[in-house]
Amino acid sequence: MPGTPETPGALRPGGGLRFQRGLHHGLGEMKNSLPGGRARKLVYLPIIHTAADMGTLGASIRGMKLSTLGRQGLKQNAAVVDKMWEELERVVSNLPVPPGTVRVYQDGLPVSGHEQEIVSELAGAGHRNHGLLLKLQARGATLMGTESPELLVEEYQLATAAFACGASARTEVRQKQLRDTLLEKRDRYIGDRINRTLGAGESGILFMGMLHQVTRYLDPDIAVVYPLGPPRARQGRGV
Repeated sequence: MPGTPETPGALRPGGGLRFQRGLHHGLGEMKNSLPGGRARKLVYLPIIHTAADMGTLGASIRGMKLSTLGRQGLKQNAAVVDKMWEELERVVSNLPVPPGTVRVYQDGLPVSGHEQEIVSELAGAGHRNHGLLLKLQARGATLMGTESPELLVEEYQLATAAFACGASARTEVRQKQLRDTLLEKRDRYIGDRINRTLGAGESGILFMGMLHQVTRYLDPDIAVVYPLGPPRARQGRGV
């Protein structure tokens, strides 16, 4: 149950992907630094959520985007998202994954004891993001529950209420305040989860929506690498 899709914000004025700049530099840094020594490292992969990721809210979100972008705009939007995932799949396939030293963290994946079942079910339903998690796991990475179940339920309830109550200037301002506060709580939890579970000499791979600012809450000894460039808001950390 990730946040609202950020697809429009991922576009450059010329139609390219916002985070492609610096891709090769990031991969070089990653291959030179992962793994080795006792340092902790985190590969940060910003993702664009799709309507399919939103579960029961997907139809409402697609309708909202259709009314905003029109049919042609929606088609172009889908093509951009598809191109992003193709690039992300290429990058992930080239990541070094020494067995037993890499942990994978995922936006929207609750700490529940049922992480494997959740990811397998979503991958089976055609979710490309979760398919990548399974591929990394098959190469020796450890799948990690990443988010607070309670905060994810709160976010789902907030999103549902936003669609139900309709739009007005007053409600939109209030909804944004609530979303921002909740997003900060989620980022704090995710950062703390990584801090507590990523061991010395280990590497993490984080798939995270572009509106998140998780690196604000990471321990200072965790070196962050951005093979696709940083997300929309530069977070002041990393390579």
